[in-house]
Amino acid sequence: MSEDILGIGSRVKHPAYGPGAVVAVDVAAYQVCFMQFGLKHVGKNYTEWEIIDALPYSEELSFTAAEKSLMKILRTWSDVSENIELGDKWDGGTMILRPADDSMKDKEIPIETFFHKIVMVRDRLRVMEQRINSSKVMGDEDKVNLQQYITRIYGSLTSFNVLFKYKDDHFVGERSK
Repeated sequence: MSEDILGIGSRVKHPAYGPGAVVAVDVAAYQVCFMQFGLKHVGKNYTEWEIIDALPYSEELSFTAAEKSLMKILRTWSDVSENIELGDKWDGGTMILRPADDSMKDKEIPIETFFHKIVMVRDRLRVMEQRINSSKVMGDEDKVNLQQYITRIYGSLTSFNVLFKYKDDHFVGERSK
């Protein structure tokens, strides 16, 4: 295959469909997932779009790797929320907040509700992180300073990793050196 073929995960901007990502490569066309218009076929010889990030073509790319690439692209281009699953052991569970004062009532919250709110916090942090990184107004030093705060926030949220079904969905803070 030719080196000028876009690989899965390549980001493009189409004049009519807007931003998108290559999700499959067929014999004569790319399958591209556009943020506003969904999956479209675009001929390999199409030249009217802007190539934002060209990734190398590989026939050996696994479906899992393609999925991870697509999710990274979707997070970069929008505030699309992914479906994050609660760990099986928590299904139907209840979180109980019990005050020290026995005269006060416990507060019970379905774990699914609490988990959904934690995932929303993470999604909004990711969007904020992307907006900071793509800001044309902020200087690099300001971006780095804010990024350090975001990393510390992720670190503070690692206590909730016990709720997630898959380790890939866990919060990750600053790694020890």
